[in-house]
Amino acid sequence: MSPAASRRLRTALRGAHTRSELHAAQRDAAILRLLAARGFVTFRELEATILASPASLRRDLARLHRQGKLVRVHGGARSAQGPPRSLEGVPFHENVVKHAKAKSAIGRAAAALCEPGEAIIIDGGSTTLTMCPHIENLGLQVLTNALNIVNALLAQTRTRITLPAGTVFREQNIVLSPYEDDGIGGFHASKLFMGAASLGPRGAMQVDTLLIQAERRFMKRADRVILLVDSSKFEAPTGHRLCRLDEIDTVITDDRISPAHARMLESAGVKLLVARRP
Repeated sequence: MSPAASRRLRTALRGAHTRSELHAAQRDAAILRLLAARGFVTFRELEATILASPASLRRDLARLHRQGKLVRVHGGARSAQGPPRSLEGVPFHENVVKHAKAKSAIGRAAAALCEPGEAIIIDGGSTTLTMCPHIENLGLQVLTNALNIVNALLAQTRTRITLPAGTVFREQNIVLSPYEDDGIGGFHASKLFMGAASLGPRGAMQVDTLLIQAERRFMKRADRVILLVDSSKFEAPTGHRLCRLDEIDTVITDDRISPAHARMLESAGVKLLVARRP
C-alpha cells in the first residue's frame, strides 16, 4: 500500500471511530433518559426503543455500570440514584373516590364470575379493589400486585394471597418490577381481572409504561382477560397501548355505556357485561 493510501485509510478509520463514539454517546443519553424517568428499564425495552444491536446495548450497559451511571441487574438496569418516587397517572387516593357507585357494581359483577377454589389474578386499581368484599367465601388463590387489595383480603382466612417481588410505589399502593424474575413465574390463573386508564378502538390504554410491562406479564399467566372499566373510561384521553381489543375476553362496565361503545366491543368479539348501579 502506498504512503498516500495508508494515510487515507488511517483518516477514514479515525472518522469511523469518531462516528461510533458519537453514536454510543447518543445511546447512552437515551438509556439514561429512560432511567431518569422510571428508575429502571428492561433489556427488552431498550431493544425496542433504541436502534442498536443487542451486543452494542450490552456493552453500553456494562460501560455505564463501570462509570457508576447505572447499576446493571438481571434483565436490565436500574438508576444509580435509586427507584422513582411515583408512577405517572392519578394517585390512588384520588382515583378511588371517582365513580364509586359504578365501580362498586362492576366489582360485584366481576366477583360473580369467580368459581370456588380457582386461582385468579387481581391487578391493582380502584375498580378491581371493589371485587374483594364479594369473594370471601370462595376459597380463592389470588395473585395481586396491589397493597390495598392485600389489605382488603387479609381478613379472609380462606383466601390465599401471593405477591410478586418488586418496588413499592406508595401513591398507587402497588408493587412493580421491570424484571421477568419477580417470583411468580410458576403462577397460572384461570382469570385476570384488571383495569385501564381508557378503552377505545385501539384497545386498552395505560399512562405508564412500567404498569404496562407488569400487566402484560400478568396477561401471559391467565387463560382469560377480564377488563373492569367504568363508562367514563371510554371517553378518557388515550395513552400507551396495553393491549388490543382482541386480546380482551370480557369487559365489565356500568349501565351508562353508550350504544356506540357497546357496538365497538361486540364487533371486536369482546363479551360485554353491563353492571346495573343501585
